[in-house]
Amino acid sequence: MTAARFASFAFGLCLASLPLPAQAPPPAATPVRTGIDVLAADGCAQLAGRKVGLITNHTGRTADGRRTVDVLHTAKDVTLVALFSPEHGWDGVLDEKVGDTTDRATGLRVHSLYGETRVPTDAMLQGVDTLVFDIQDIGCRFYTYVATMRNAMEVAAKKGLRFVVLDRPNPIGGVAMEGPVLGDQQRDFVGAHRVPLRHGMTAGELARMITGEDGLGGDLQIVRCEGWHRADTYDRTGLPWIDPSPNMRRLSQALTYPGIGLLEGTNLSVGRGTDTPFEILGAPWIDGVALAAALRAAELPGVAFVPVVFTPTASKFRAERCAGVHVLVTDWKAFQPVRTGLHVACALRRLFGEQWDTKKLDWLLKHPPTRDAILAGTPAEAIVATWQQELDLFRLRRKPFLLYE
Repeated sequence: MTAARFASFAFGLCLASLPLPAQAPPPAATPVRTGIDVLAADGCAQLAGRKVGLITNHTGRTADGRRTVDVLHTAKDVTLVALFSPEHGWDGVLDEKVGDTTDRATGLRVHSLYGETRVPTDAMLQGVDTLVFDIQDIGCRFYTYVATMRNAMEVAAKKGLRFVVLDRPNPIGGVAMEGPVLGDQQRDFVGAHRVPLRHGMTAGELARMITGEDGLGGDLQIVRCEGWHRADTYDRTGLPWIDPSPNMRRLSQALTYPGIGLLEGTNLSVGRGTDTPFEILGAPWIDGVALAAALRAAELPGVAFVPVVFTPTASKFRAERCAGVHVLVTDWKAFQPVRTGLHVACALRRLFGEQWDTKKLDWLLKHPPTRDAILAGTPAEAIVATWQQELDLFRLRRKPFLLYE
């Protein structure tokens, strides 16, 4: 047997010994009804007589596939005046600055809130007395759809407009919370409110928290989901998965995103330009076998690490050979994405400190004490322990704003 064939055989044995990827449990017997399903079933009575500006994208659909824009456009006694799109655009396919467009079915102009402005302007809101938000979030603080919601809420409160959230499930569950809590002075478009990296809240619950804690005032209304329970991940809802953004193609990627996406500010590929974004990570300077071994030694729950080699077709390290690891989730409930991402960061610092560029490590993390501890070589579990007091306080803070058991 040649050396190459032996290496291939040995790697195959290694893979065979690893746990299989987690299998999704069977969906709920009765599909969850999202906010738009509940609203549509009542003939949109809650919006009767209102002149509506709708903030949505391709994820704004009923369980049977009707677009929210079409439901409101055809609803009796509802006047749809304007449309607004978030990052990634009206169709959710862009990874760049987004311009205005026109919705073909209704002929209405779609104002981009991820282009020249991220806040609805007076001209955009002309004739609007109610803003409606219907976008699928993924439960991670630095995913920007909640920031778009917050910006619009602030404008609505100042102008005396009603703000209605058509709520949707948190796809990665509403129980677990992880990571450091955003500080008072660190709020921006990738940190819309003082919540941990994985917050376990829906958009509607976050809207209530933002209004309550920051005193926005205004007329906020939430159309709640029906049939969703906090412990349920999206696979339990009975709803079809619609990619919330170009690189969020399945639930497993939404689950790994709060930990792996967290490292995107560094000189690391997180799998953009591959079939498995946020499930693999690497760089030309990484030894994937050494990194996988270090991460396995941590014995983290619900996850296995497999050495991989990949060549991204887009984004960072485009057309360059990268080595790294595949983050293979084996138990969705046990897996802790932020804790896992922290262990990856600490291993990178320990193994490849000179090559790993950490100047922008805090871009999405937004927690200088954690950043400094990583750079100082503090063990990952010691860093995790420093988050607990903040998380305990956050658990108490969020309780009055929760809508689901």
